[in-house]
Amino acid sequence: MQSHFEKEISDLKDRLLTMASHAETAVRRAVEALMTRDLEIASQVRENEDIIDRLEVEIDDVAVHLLSKAPLASDLRLILVAMKISQNLERVGDEASKIAKRSRELIQDAPLKQVIQIPRLADMALAMLKASLDAFVNHDPAAARALIPRDKEVDALNKDIYRELASQMVEDPGTIARGLNLIVVAKSLERVADHAKNVAEEVVYLFEAQDIRHTAAMKASQE
Repeated sequence: MQSHFEKEISDLKDRLLTMASHAETAVRRAVEALMTRDLEIASQVRENEDIIDRLEVEIDDVAVHLLSKAPLASDLRLILVAMKISQNLERVGDEASKIAKRSRELIQDAPLKQVIQIPRLADMALAMLKASLDAFVNHDPAAARALIPRDKEVDALNKDIYRELASQMVEDPGTIARGLNLIVVAKSLERVADHAKNVAEEVVYLFEAQDIRHTAAMKASQE
């Protein structure tokens, strides 16, 4: 039988996963609005952001309440990690809102061919986000470690999109406004992948008690 503390921890996890679902949906709908040129869908993303923001506040309140009751170091890590994951999910929601805002502007003009790369970039970033959260649910730090290098693939595709758009804007100044909007959309998706990587790093910390943030960057700077 679960203790009261265990039930509260379970509630914290449930809220976090609900927040993750809303964050993922927000990104998918923002990209859908862009691809289908649907203003109504773009407007709905803003409503979803409000839900995500509210959940972040609720998670923080529950976590702060639990901090004074955590009997074990592992419980303390879980509570702290839950707060950090919720922060990253809130920022994913912010990026979805940015995409929706740019989508509303892009819908007003003829589409550029580079927009076809956006769903692929979104799929890559969201796959990372899902994998990081699955690693959290499944207590699988090895899976979390394995997904971190995938961030470089997202970065590479984002750079390809940027180069293509920059080239087109030089050749046809009439595409500058649309090109800049798409650059912002692609950058937001790249940041979603960054947040997914952050979540994965927190999962490693939770289950291995090892902080691996910035270790790759520090190693590269020493080489």
